[in-house]
Amino acid sequence: MGIVSGLLLLPLAPVRGTAWIADHLLQEARRQAHDPRVVQARLAALNRALDEGALDEAAFEREEERLLTLLERRARPSGRTTTTHRAQRRHA
Repeated sequence: MGIVSGLLLLPLAPVRGTAWIADHLLQEARRQAHDPRVVQARLAALNRALDEGALDEAAFEREEERLLTLLERRARPSGRTTTTHRAQRRHA
C-alpha cells in the first residue's frame, strides 16, 4: 500500500478494524459452539431437561439430532453429512 492510498483509506480504518474484530469474534464463537466438550455438556443438559419433563420428546429429538450432527462434523474432516451415513446410524 502506497502512502497516497494509505492516506486516502485512513478514514476507513475504524470500519476495517471493527470488521476484523467482528470476524474474529464470530470465528471464536463458532469454535466454542462446536467444541466436542461443550456439545457433550449440552447433550447431558438436554437429557436432564427431558428427564425432568421440561422438554417434550419432539423438541428433544430435534435438538439431539442437531447436536449429534455437530459432533459428527467435528469427527469427520470433510464436514459433509451423507444421507446414507445417517440412515445407517439410525438402523444400527
